[in-house]
Amino acid sequence: MGYLLFKEFCEQTSEEPVPQLKFYEEIKLYEKQECVEERRRIARDIYDNFIMKELLAHSHDYSKECVAHVQKYLMKHEVPPNLFEPYIEEIFQHLRGEPFKNFLESDKYTRFCQWKNLELNIQLTMNDFSVHRIIGRGGFGEVYGCRKADTGKMYAMKCLDKKRIKMKQGETLALNERIMLSLVSTGVDCPFIVCMTYAFHTPDKLCFILDLMNGGDLHYHLSQHGVFNEAEMKFYAAEVILGLEHMHKRHIVYRDLKPANILLDEHGHVRISDLGLACDFSKKKPHASVGTHGYMAPEVLSKGTGYDSSADWFSFGCMLYKLLKGHSPFRQHKTKDKHEIDRMTLTMNVELPESFSPSLKSLLEGLLQRDINKRLGCKGRGADEVKEHVFFAGIDWQQVYHQKYTPPLIPPRGEVNAADAFDIGSFDEEDTKGIKLTEADQAQYKDFPLVISERWQSEVAETVFETINQEADKLEMKKKSKQKQKFDADEKESDCILHGYIKKLGGPFASAWQTRYAKLYPNRLELHLENSAKPEMILLDTVEEVSSDLVSVKGEQCIVLRTRNDTKIVLTNTDEIGLKEWAISLRSAHKCSQELLASMAKKAGKIYGTDGAKESLALGRPPPAASPALARAPNGSN
Repeated sequence: MGYLLFKEFCEQTSEEPVPQLKFYEEIKLYEKQECVEERRRIARDIYDNFIMKELLAHSHDYSKECVAHVQKYLMKHEVPPNLFEPYIEEIFQHLRGEPFKNFLESDKYTRFCQWKNLELNIQLTMNDFSVHRIIGRGGFGEVYGCRKADTGKMYAMKCLDKKRIKMKQGETLALNERIMLSLVSTGVDCPFIVCMTYAFHTPDKLCFILDLMNGGDLHYHLSQHGVFNEAEMKFYAAEVILGLEHMHKRHIVYRDLKPANILLDEHGHVRISDLGLACDFSKKKPHASVGTHGYMAPEVLSKGTGYDSSADWFSFGCMLYKLLKGHSPFRQHKTKDKHEIDRMTLTMNVELPESFSPSLKSLLEGLLQRDINKRLGCKGRGADEVKEHVFFAGIDWQQVYHQKYTPPLIPPRGEVNAADAFDIGSFDEEDTKGIKLTEADQAQYKDFPLVISERWQSEVAETVFETINQEADKLEMKKKSKQKQKFDADEKESDCILHGYIKKLGGPFASAWQTRYAKLYPNRLELHLENSAKPEMILLDTVEEVSSDLVSVKGEQCIVLRTRNDTKIVLTNTDEIGLKEWAISLRSAHKCSQELLASMAKKAGKIYGTDGAKESLALGRPPPAASPALARAPNGSN
């Protein structure tokens, strides 16, 4: 939202043009291109319209190193996705300066603060969603399709039954899932993990609002489609690698990687789902033997052994094998004996079929190493080791991230894409009939509600942001117009010298600019606060001095009024011409006020004697006879 409003400010409000923003957007467009020819065309346009233009104008906004970097590649007819990367930081450096400073003082920034205030006061309930059909069921509850009422965006709603959680002593697991989801969902977006946007709870349920994935899971599609070939498997492997990389960078080990937990969206791209068993290993390595038999790494099965992200790379190898052969490498002859599967995981060297290509064999041998120090992905460079393996040669990982590769399978539209589509059923409520939720049970969930800021902002930006802003702009314009008409009508017959919006330095420690509607009369300055009948009054006979020139305060050109008790009143205006008009008018009105005061003092001296006049002036007030005349403006204004 901040970016969109800043962009609007630069394009519509800023007095100075901001070409850097357009330059930045063109670079981002270039980076998303899959086709080399298209990248070449956009690169040439960027070079001609931004880089060469700047060089010819001798404006030197960017360093010579940036230009040299781009020229080096273009001369070789090379257009890598990161060609213009050196320019990004220099563009940001410029935008952080004057453009952003001016934005912070604009109405657009006020609008951003209004949106943030709305975000900080979100308190969701079931009434904020229209819940559709059930799409899945787990150990503690169900998953439904749902639509957010205010924006219309579709989500998956995962509802966990508090009584069922209590019955199975699953409180730690449920709270852990919320923590893990918040960690992977915050910050840079990951298109390969089912992320969370909201969490809230009702008296009987915990609710996660997640990305909607209605294409089924890889386990189901494996049963329908049959095993995948190497090229098809490579597509899924590449997207899952980026999902694991996202988790591992946040020091999270997933611990339950298998085809059943890889969900497809309607286009066929995949995401890792269900972070119930995920664990943060940043402070302490986990030791628990958790996961699915046939996918758990040897170190996970070895009791008392600590492990980290290494466990996921072993599971990744098992999952790839299953996509190619239809079963885990350690589940021979369809055995369901968990102990036998675990024994084979700990002792058996996997024999890979001759039909596998040499690069595939090398990949699986690297991933299925029992010795962690020899395992691919565990030698110090994490996901990069796997991405650089010869099996993935030719893969453009930038294009994988932007989901530019064509999925091998597109789920049928309008179908549930699940084996139990008509047999999901529901929980037997008799199971939890005797379970009572106490205040202590509910207190465990007091910190459960959560809004992921970036994801809420994206949702609003994609849906209602533009419409609401336009409506709000219309209302504000109408309000200001009405207010101006009112002031114009009020001042038609009065002696008001100048009126209009101005900013005054105020707030705690005089640290914030406060917008006021100011009205200058021959004897006073009135500062009107919106929705307040009584204005702040500054009598000009109490002002000692109005700065002869504009003074720089907090990076702004300002008018400074110094009162007789040495208080400073600092005023500014975003409109430079308007500010100068205010400065001239204030100096002129103050001068007239001082002359009138001196004139009245002379008259008072003649009537009351010189000493009386001096005493009155020393106290900073007119003599008694002069007060009514000064306190009343001409034409009868107060």
